[in-house]
Formats: sequence, structure tokens, C-alpha cells
Amino acid sequence: MNGQGRSHLSTYLQETFWGINVKKLQISLAESGKVATFAAYKNKKRMQNDYHPEQISSQSECSNAKVGGLLEDASDVARRVLESVQALAGTTYCKRVQIAKLKQWAQQNGHWIDDISSLGTFSDRGSENEVYLSKNEDKIVYKLNDFRYSDDNLCPFFERIEAHNCYFPQCAYSLIGFADNQDGKTCAVLAQPFIISNREATELEIVNEMERMGFHSKDEGSYFTNGTHDIFDALPNNVLVGIDGYLYFIDTIIFLSNTGGYEKYHSLSPRFSS
Repeated sequence: MNGQGRSHLSTYLQETFWGINVKKLQISLAESGKVATFAAYKNKKRMQNDYHPEQISSQSECSNAKVGGLLEDASDVARRVLESVQALAGTTYCKRVQIAKLKQWAQQNGHWIDDISSLGTFSDRGSENEVYLSKNEDKIVYKLNDFRYSDDNLCPFFERIEAHNCYFPQCAYSLIGFADNQDGKTCAVLAQPFIISNREATELEIVNEMERMGFHSKDEGSYFTNGTHDIFDALPNNVLVGIDGYLYFIDTIIFLSNTGGYEKYHSLSPRFSS
């Protein structure tokens, strides 16, 4: 990212976060041959008189507008690689090829961040994210995501970000580029508003909020599902109670329902590693 681009980053983030454009989630499932859309899910709930946008955290409704921008462009790069590999080899295992292609594409198009320290001050390392806090007053958190939970290809990662932004728009992610983390792994660089909070949410508060959003607890509370998406890692350390009293789900892992997300999460999460 060049100096001029970085000088406009704060304005870009404000436009992205507080005027969020979220496209319909059109997730192709090669395994089942069907297409699921978040828009179709909402329409179904409206037909059943069971969809209430005010149930979404912070009482904000997901927009139906198109995402556009870097997230969609990067998703298209990953999708084209997947389609090529499927056509040539008949497999979806192409994660390494996608990462290499995305790195090349980012470097060629001004989306590569050479100096990650320019993002801010290193703060923490989670199971998939290396976290930096902005040095400026724009209250931004930067997360270098190493695609840990995309075990065979990256397309579900981009779909997951879109789903997160739909369900939790007040702490939505914006893809601002790509970079190598401290371990030398190529990562997506995600920006997220910094949430000023009083405390972590309790397990009961999280369950109640998810139920208001139309999700129900499964497997003794290890994840939540609404039949369209399964949400993992909705734990107290990932859900904050803001100074406004609302719950903010800052770090969730989302899979499309009935696509093996449960097994994938358990096989990749450090919480279940032996």
C-alpha cells in the first residue's frame, strides 16, 4: 500500500464500517449442487413472520447492497483458482495455490502491505489472527488472518467474512490488503472498529442474544445455528458488552450449515488439539 493510499485509509474505513454494503451471500456448494443465499433465508423468515431485523446485535439490519471493493475482488481471485483446479484435477484442495495467487495479485495491484508495523502496535496472537492496535485516533483494530479455518480452499473464508458482516454489522470487517505475519505466513489484513467495552459478555447473555437473532445452541453450547449458518467461538472472550449495553461479537468463526463445519472446527481449533 503506497503512502497516498494509506493517507486516505481512515476515510475509507469510516465509509466502509458505518455505511456498510453487504452483498447477498451466494455460496456455491459443489458437494450438494445447490446454492444458498442469505437473502433467500431472510425472505423465507419474512414469509414465516419470523424475521426481525431488530434482533441483530446493536439493532442493525444487514443491507442487501453489493459488497464490492477489495473483498469481492480477492474472493473472485480465489474462486477462479478453485474453478481451474476443479476443472483440471477434480479436487477442491487448492489452498496453497490460492494463497500464492492472492499474494502475487496483491503485490501487482498495490494491495500488499510490506511493513506490518505501519498498521499499529502489536497486541495479541489468537488461534488465527495476529492483532495490531492503530496508533492513530481512528479506533481501528487490524487482524492478520492466516486462513487457519480454511483447510482445503479459501472461498469459505471470504463467504465467512460476508456472513459475519451481515449478522454483526457494528463490528464488521473490512479487507484492506494482504501481508506476511511475524511467522512469514501470507495473511488477509482485516480492519475492524475498536469496541469500547465495560466487560466481556456472560455465557447466558450470549445465548440470549443468539436466540433473539434466531440461532439456537447445539452440542451443549459449543456452537449456534439458524439452519443456514453455524457460528463457533461465540465465547465470552470474543463477545464484548459495549458502553451502550449492546453485545459485540468481535471474533466469530462461521460455516455454512451442513457442510462439515463442526468437524472442520474441531480438527483445526487449538481448543480441541491433543
